[in-house]
Amino acid sequence: MTKFIESINFGAEYFGNSVLDYLKAVVVFIALFATFKLVQYIILRRLGKLAEKTKTDIDDTFISIVRSLKPAFYWFVAFYFAIKFLDFSALTVKLINGILVVWVVYQVIVAIQILINYILSKRFAKEDDASAKAAIGYVNMIAKFLLWIIGLLLIFSNLGIDVTSLIAGLGIGGIAVAFALQNILSDLFSSFAIYFDKPFSVGDFIIAGEHMGTVEKIGIKTTRIRALQGEEIIISNNELTGARIQNFKKMKKRRIVSSFGILYETPVEKVKKVKEIVKNIFKTLENAELSRIHFKELGDFSLNFEIVYSITTGDYNAYMDTREKFNLSLMEAFEKEKIEFAYPTQKLFVAK
Repeated sequence: MTKFIESINFGAEYFGNSVLDYLKAVVVFIALFATFKLVQYIILRRLGKLAEKTKTDIDDTFISIVRSLKPAFYWFVAFYFAIKFLDFSALTVKLINGILVVWVVYQVIVAIQILINYILSKRFAKEDDASAKAAIGYVNMIAKFLLWIIGLLLIFSNLGIDVTSLIAGLGIGGIAVAFALQNILSDLFSSFAIYFDKPFSVGDFIIAGEHMGTVEKIGIKTTRIRALQGEEIIISNNELTGARIQNFKKMKKRRIVSSFGILYETPVEKVKKVKEIVKNIFKTLENAELSRIHFKELGDFSLNFEIVYSITTGDYNAYMDTREKFNLSLMEAFEKEKIEFAYPTQKLFVAK
C-alpha cells in the first residue's frame, strides 16, 4: 500500500487540476456527506424521542421536514463544496451554482409546504363538510402557487437574470386579469370569508335579505339554499357577505312572550291558582325554562295573563313541540279546574 502511494505522482495534472487537488476534493466530499448524514440521523433521533414525550405533533412536522432532505441533496451539497478545491471553466461553475440554487429553493418550498399542510390540517382537522374541505384545498393550492412564483423569481435573480421587468410584467398582467375576473375573484374571496368567518354552515337555517331556507352547499362562487317551499335559491357569495344574515341554527335559546285570557266570571280563588298551574306544567316540560307568569291586566272582555319563557334549544322542531305541549297541558289543566278561556264577547244591558 505504501509503495502504491509512493508511486502516485501528486503533482501530475489532469484537466487543469493536480492529483493532490482531486484527492482533497474527494476527502472533503466524503467528510461532508458523512457529516450531513450523521447530523440528519442525530436530529431525527432526538426529535423522535422528543415526540414520544410531548403531546403536540409539531415535532412530527419537523421530522417530516428533515426527512424531506434526501441523500441526493446531501451528495450534491458535498460535491459543491468539494469542487471548490478544483478549477473549472466559468460555464461549469455557473451551471453547478445554478443547480444548487434551484435545489435549495426547491427544498425550502417543500419545507414551507409541509408547514402549510400542518397548519391547515391542525386548524381545520374537525371539519367534515365537503365545501369546507374544498375551500381548504383551494387555499393550499393558492399558497403553493404563490410559493413557486416567489421561488422562480429567486432562482432567476440568483442566476443573474434581471427580474425587474418580469415582476413589472407580472404586475401589469395580474391587474389585467384581476379586472377581467373581478366578479369571479370577488365571489372566490367571499367564499373564503364565509368559510373562515363562519357566519353560517351547511345545514343552518338562515334568513339573508328577502330569502330564507336551509343552507345546502357553500360553493366557490355561489351558496345554495333550500327554501321552505322546496325550491332551491342560488345566491352569489359576494351578495351574502354584504347582506345581514339571521342564523337560527346557532340560536341557543328562544325567548317567548305569550298571553292568554280567562273569563271574568272565573272565581278569584281560581284566578290566583292559574300561576301555580302554569309553574307545575313547566316542571314537566323538557327544554323549557319559565321566566315569569303574571296576571297582567283586566282586559275588555277577559282577565289577561302574560307568560315569558325560554326554549333551551335552537332546533325549530323542538321549539314548536315544546310550545304545543305547553298549550295542550294548559288546556287540560284548565278543563280539569273548570277554568274557561275567554274570547271576544260583548254584553248588552237593557234597562226596563
